[in-house]
Amino acid sequence: MIKATYKKYILNFKNPSGTSRGVLRTKETWFLILEDQGKIGIGETGLFRGLSIDDVPNYEEKINWVCKNIHIGLEKLLVKFIEFPSIQFGLEQAFLALENKNKFELFPSEFTKGNTSIPINGLVWMGDQQFMKTQIQEKLKSGFSCIKMKIGAIDFDAEVALLKAIRSEFSSDEIELRVDANGAFKPGNALEKLEILSEMELHSIEQPIQQGQLEEMALLCEKTPLAIALDEELIGVFSTKEKRKLIETIKPQFIILKPSLVGGFSGSKEWTEIAESTNIQWWITSALESNIGLNAIAQFTHTLKNELPQGLGTGSLFSNNFESPLEVKNGRLHYNNSRNWNFNI
Repeated sequence: MIKATYKKYILNFKNPSGTSRGVLRTKETWFLILEDQGKIGIGETGLFRGLSIDDVPNYEEKINWVCKNIHIGLEKLLVKFIEFPSIQFGLEQAFLALENKNKFELFPSEFTKGNTSIPINGLVWMGDQQFMKTQIQEKLKSGFSCIKMKIGAIDFDAEVALLKAIRSEFSSDEIELRVDANGAFKPGNALEKLEILSEMELHSIEQPIQQGQLEEMALLCEKTPLAIALDEELIGVFSTKEKRKLIETIKPQFIILKPSLVGGFSGSKEWTEIAESTNIQWWITSALESNIGLNAIAQFTHTLKNELPQGLGTGSLFSNNFESPLEVKNGRLHYNNSRNWNFNI
């Protein structure tokens, strides 16, 4: 019989990380630990305060209930917790880990054997102009050919100047530039800003305006000179019918999937199928999980065979992350089996 316990863990950022929602110094996360006949399964329920739809005051009570009722099985638990995507994600990981010989190998593949790697974007956090410029230089030196830059917190003109400076040195053939506004623009001036940004030959912009403004976002996606990727817009959309309606209403150029925020592997897979049926491209990103959740997302992502750079480069952000085989080299995420796991909490 499966025994379930949980533990809370606070991840500490090496450097305060700026977004349009404020500066992040710590990230709270939870681990669901299953034991069955000597085997162990670990799942990270990557709650993201202020962003997750399941950021509720009694979140810990929900995880406690899961542990006490683990005997009802994965399928019933996933249905019961449809409005708690981070818990669904943790459950899927933990049960998958129990099924495999190695508790950290959820999707055995050429990736986990170390024979192939996943292209990823280098992430540049918000800050003053010099700080952002330094990060960009570091990413380029590290061999990234795709950079994602958070915008919307400092002066827009300063951000445009930064992007222009990159483009003056590197063409769009050499460096792919993505920007993430995290909903920072207002519907009234968003199109004007997108036109300015498009002059820098950017790949795409994530969530230019805040989620929930479907008509305004649909109009932007119709008129934009720059590809728009929906991110936060997908949070809190649970049924297949609602997902399809959202995609068909807005008609974005891309969607971005964070398994912790959209219902784990099964929720992400459903979004990809809907997107592909309407000729919309997608990629997957982590949502500041520890290496436990990042490992699960990376292995899952590899199975989907998407050639676009993915957003899986967040493992090095924390000072107290867990040692793992995950390794970033030359803008790609590798699984280095000569490095061991060290999961102690």
